[in-house]
Amino acid sequence: MRYQIRLTIDYTYQAASDHVRNLLRLIPANRPNQRVTEARLLIEPPPDERRDGRDFFGNAVSAVAWREPVQQITFALEARAERLAAPVTDLSPRLSGLAAELSGTDLGPDSPQHFLSASPRIPVDPAISAFARTAVPAGASALEAVQAVGRALFRAMTYDPEATDVHTPPAEAFAARHGVCQDFAQIMIAGLRALGVPAGYVSGFLRTYPPPGQPRLAGVDAMHAWVAAWVGPAQGWVEFDPTNDQWAGEDYITVAVGRDYADAAPVKGVLRSARGHSGGQAVDVIPLD
Repeated sequence: MRYQIRLTIDYTYQAASDHVRNLLRLIPANRPNQRVTEARLLIEPPPDERRDGRDFFGNAVSAVAWREPVQQITFALEARAERLAAPVTDLSPRLSGLAAELSGTDLGPDSPQHFLSASPRIPVDPAISAFARTAVPAGASALEAVQAVGRALFRAMTYDPEATDVHTPPAEAFAARHGVCQDFAQIMIAGLRALGVPAGYVSGFLRTYPPPGQPRLAGVDAMHAWVAAWVGPAQGWVEFDPTNDQWAGEDYITVAVGRDYADAAPVKGVLRSARGHSGGQAVDVIPLD
């Protein structure tokens, strides 16, 4: 499925802010299941410094800075991408045999070795580990384990945009059983790693559908987060969305991957300002096929 993607992120500062520096991961990149044919990131006002490149995991990264005071900043992405979604057939080993499959993997950017241990935002949590072990039936394959943990989390958690913020630890969101896609994804990652399944965080775009009989509204699609899991060399990486209890298929466009949210955050940085700020976001994922 081919898509035209439009993203606009606005920040408005109550007092002009100087010394603003941002690290942006907003541009989708080519991946085994995705092909990007066009991508352009416009920034207003134009930054005094801009460097575009790739990080260790292959994500497109733009480092930008303003030396003069600014009161409003807009990031606008225009891109075209094709998502290739193959049926998820089970070629994975038994979960109990996955550790043996890991022994021969290298340490390149796509290596599952980077996604097996605790990471800065996803430490080991006994409650999440116990939940994941309970969710997986005896004798399950690695792929079945991924789906079982994601499905159990979907049933146990309530989507609640008021319950958490970007800094909420996975253990806190899990204890409350409330959160957003970032929380669902990071809790699932913690659970899979406890089972010995390498798992990473995926940030991207999700195409949404209007209610039956209603027109599609502009700007109402979403940036989203889901999980990538490595289930053996024969099958490699698969992607599951625990917020919606489904495999990430043709409606998903990957922007960035990493060990946790910190590696894939769309916008992060530092600024100096005397007062607060507000922000807004609009996303359109428009099918071209």
